[in-house]
Amino acid sequence: MQIKDILAVLEAVAPLQLQESYDNAGLIVGHPDTALTGVLFCLDSTEAIVEEAVRKGCNLIVAHHPIVFRGLKRLNGFTYVERTVIQAIQQNVALYAIHTNLDNVHRQGVNEKIALKLGLEQTRVLSPKPGMTDVGAGLLGVLPSPMPEAQFLQHVKTALRTACVRHTEFCHKPVQTVAVCGGSGSFLLPEALRAGADAFVTADFKYHEFFDADGRLLLADVGHYESEQFTIELLYELIREKFPNFALHLTELNTNPVFYL
Repeated sequence: MQIKDILAVLEAVAPLQLQESYDNAGLIVGHPDTALTGVLFCLDSTEAIVEEAVRKGCNLIVAHHPIVFRGLKRLNGFTYVERTVIQAIQQNVALYAIHTNLDNVHRQGVNEKIALKLGLEQTRVLSPKPGMTDVGAGLLGVLPSPMPEAQFLQHVKTALRTACVRHTEFCHKPVQTVAVCGGSGSFLLPEALRAGADAFVTADFKYHEFFDADGRLLLADVGHYESEQFTIELLYELIREKFPNFALHLTELNTNPVFYL
């Protein structure tokens, strides 16, 4: 079995051509024809993740976030990105990222995983790409029954295992139609409003952007890592379905760089 066999399964679900123009999804370090010894799934490739892969006998790391996002002009080990890439090359560990292409697919994508955790039904893409209905940013779904806003926020906090939910002022109406977007979702607020969402669950909203909800929906910012953490499970499940007896590992490390006091 070779690295390319794993990549074929992932790219059948989330083709690389569906990634955004600014992205760097795909095989970043390594060769697709390399014989595979094991796969480690994570959200972020870091030095510690490479060390974990080596300990577990894995020579392929499948991460959601690309370790090389902007161009590298040198490899001197002065940044964590450079050190991670150098370490991966030295240890013969391939690095693969499946990022906005996995964000942009409806079925088996990042946002469907969030929707399932929240118990949303009848999901559809919130902002479809031109000419497509099942490809695009965010998802819109409905809860089986309406929830009071305070109860909904507690449900989000529990279901998404987050230590903190930043949110806007209550609109004093039940929540049933919910928009979701893993990671930085502020660009989708106008779409959530147009779709008539009662709440929008996402991350990385800036202070002044909270005003843009304008009392029309409940905005819940759960944190970037927290919104995407279940992507690791998703990736593991996609490969385990095809290769149930192969050496597949979920990372045991929390790579969230944000801590809460």
